[in-house]
Amino acid sequence: MQKYLAEAVGTFVLVLGGVGAAVLAGDRIGFLGVSFAFGLSLLAMVYTVGPISGCHVNPAVTVGLLMAGKFDKRHAAGYILAQCVGAILAAGLVLLIAKGAPGGYSAGAEGLGSNGYGAASPEGYGGGAAFLAEVALTFLLVLTVLGATDSRAPVGFAGLAIGLVLTLIHLVGIPITNTSVNPARSLGPALFAGGAALGQLWMFIIAPLLGAAFASAVYRLVNQPAVQISAARAEQSLEAERRQRLAGRDIENPV
Repeated sequence: MQKYLAEAVGTFVLVLGGVGAAVLAGDRIGFLGVSFAFGLSLLAMVYTVGPISGCHVNPAVTVGLLMAGKFDKRHAAGYILAQCVGAILAAGLVLLIAKGAPGGYSAGAEGLGSNGYGAASPEGYGGGAAFLAEVALTFLLVLTVLGATDSRAPVGFAGLAIGLVLTLIHLVGIPITNTSVNPARSLGPALFAGGAALGQLWMFIIAPLLGAAFASAVYRLVNQPAVQISAARAEQSLEAERRQRLAGRDIENPV
């Protein structure tokens, strides 16, 4: 339950930070600011809940880690459910805050940061381009997660790589689809926006999962580590550093 709660909290923060920035401050910070909001939210959560759950906060990442043999399949359904719940709660909170603006806010009319293609795309990109972009960008995200949490990667630095690549992904993808690469992130706003956002949700479930599957296949093809470790273990600091911190805490605050 601690892992599931950590995933719900991590996804809540990701959607609150990213979608909240787009809805509440998008006019002021633009695509660049929204991209960094998503990336910084994920980076923060990797170091906050990563040692507990691995900070997947994304069903596509969970599927990618599962297919690569870096995650226990018994927990997959619980992780995905927790991620969806966290995303829905965060989207609801963003909507409540947005309604407090002068003149109010309509999720159906303004979208609540939902993903889309065609008329729902920020720059009018069609369905084919949107699908390819979501597959390719999710591939990049999941491949980075798999590589950054490899047993041979620098310990404790996974959050930087993962957070920065999500920023890069949004810089590329926002004009196309508002960037999903995360079915839970798409689900939350779509449930409140309804209409086209809900009708096009299928793409932002299928394309990220397909991208995750491709990333897992490529990772297994080009990388065969001698020792396989979980994402949660890889996102922790060095064992020696943790022992030193605990020793210092015991000295400063004896129990």
